Amino acid sequence: MYTNNKNIRSYTKDECISFRKTKEAYGELSNMVSGYPLVVNNTFFLSSEALYQCCRFPHLPDVQKKIIEQTSPMTAKMVSKPFRHQSRLDWDMHRIKIMKWCIRVKLAQNWDRFSKVLLSTNSLAIVEDSHKDEFWGAKFNGETFVGVNALGRLLMELREEIKNKPKEEFRQVPPPMINDFLLFRKQIGIVTETDKKIFLENSNIYQQKNLFG
Repeated sequence: MYTNNKNIRSYTKDECISFRKTKEAYGELSNMVSGYPLVVNNTFFLSSEALYQCCRFPHLPDVQKKIIEQTSPMTAKMVSKPFRHQSRLDWDMHRIKIMKWCIRVKLAQNWDRFSKVLLSTNSLAIVEDSHKDEFWGAKFNGETFVGVNALGRLLMELREEIKNKPKEEFRQVPPPMINDFLLFRKQIGIVTETDKKIFLENSNIYQQKNLFG
């Protein structure tokens, strides 16, 4: 899936929703946006990007800890770069389903905001506008966006599910069916809508202030 030329797509600028910077219109669709915290296995993540990057290194809990400690999605991504050559061996095979799981966790635990943004795109194509990444996004050539646009396609898929299924079906997010899907050496279990609420209720005010910077 999404790995050969057959997966390249072309999107006319005036017929799609595109996003690049997180502070601009539809930037909340980006995996790099702040303000959508998550809790998985009773561990707090400031962004879905930090969660995604942690999934590269199920065998390296120290690297996962470094990623989680970062205060922005971009630094979480950057701190993982020196370790990329140590990513799980099947990373390329599974990264799509892991990203799909990450954005579903983002939705489950931030339903009101994230579902609203997704539905505001109506039925238009969603494209991550990227200068560099033609896999997760697509490059603009002056007339059209061209690329695999994997993230945009996952978002469109999720949007259509939101339109056709009740909210109850998004409250629990099972882990992807892959081996060694671990956080701090423990198997990642089903993530629920209430995990974050329970985590924050059990944190005192001082801890919460630190969590959110």
